[in-house]
Amino acid sequence: MTAVVTRGGQTPAVLLVVAGLACQEVGASFAVLLFPEVGPLGMVMLRLVFSAVILLLITRPTLRGHSRDGWTAVVAFGLVLAVMNGLFYLALERLPLGVTVTIEVLGPLVLSIVAARRASAWIWAGVAFVGVLALGGGGWERLDPIGVLFALGAAASWAFYILASARVGREFQKLDGLALAMTIGALVALPFGIVSAGAALLRPEILALGAAVAILSSTIPYALELIALRRLAASAFAILMSLAPATAALAGWLLLGQHLAPLEIVGIALVIFASIGAVRSSQRAARETAEPLG
Repeated sequence: MTAVVTRGGQTPAVLLVVAGLACQEVGASFAVLLFPEVGPLGMVMLRLVFSAVILLLITRPTLRGHSRDGWTAVVAFGLVLAVMNGLFYLALERLPLGVTVTIEVLGPLVLSIVAARRASAWIWAGVAFVGVLALGGGGWERLDPIGVLFALGAAASWAFYILASARVGREFQKLDGLALAMTIGALVALPFGIVSAGAALLRPEILALGAAVAILSSTIPYALELIALRRLAASAFAILMSLAPATAALAGWLLLGQHLAPLEIVGIALVIFASIGAVRSSQRAARETAEPLG
């Protein structure tokens, strides 16, 4: 039976996805404000530790009955989570939030282009490339080169995150795999975070803000996305997720006072446009592959 999304249920679902994106970027903004106290790697540790605790309490995953391949997938997923979040926050320390998220979204974009296996998909690659060039506002010297490298690393990690997440989803039920992977990621980040944050971890207000970042960046978005996916087509969901650079730029402007040059705004718009086009192209390729030969 094919699920039918009614018009009445689709609009609230769209609002849930947008609300989830807003929460993520507000959480990222709070994380930036904590950098002077705990550093980016300390922030990574706080986010992953609190996210892991919350997920473990919600899911209570069992440790028995899983195959070796399942545990390998979970460990790989946990490592990807730690690396992706670490590179993202290291980039945020040097680049505006909107620019960082725009570069990071290139990971899923490239994955969509490769999955499409169509010549037309490379048009979207070209649009995205022009958009990234525009992010320099007419000159890449305005952007910290090390920050750009961190953001590109986060983009590659996000592509691996998607692949690892799909593999874990096949091996584990519900959110069990995510909870276990988040725990592994938290353990990996723990020593780096302790060295980075030091005595700041003994301050209750820092721990409270770290928990708030975890809830805003992980718990609430995951919950809203799960609810939305029950009412919204996956294709529409993927396109809505392409709006992340715009919500990030807006959050950076409102909460962090990060102003973007007009050309940088054009660059973000081009990357969003390319992401939507790449998603649609990959969907058409998937439908053509699934169609029986006549």
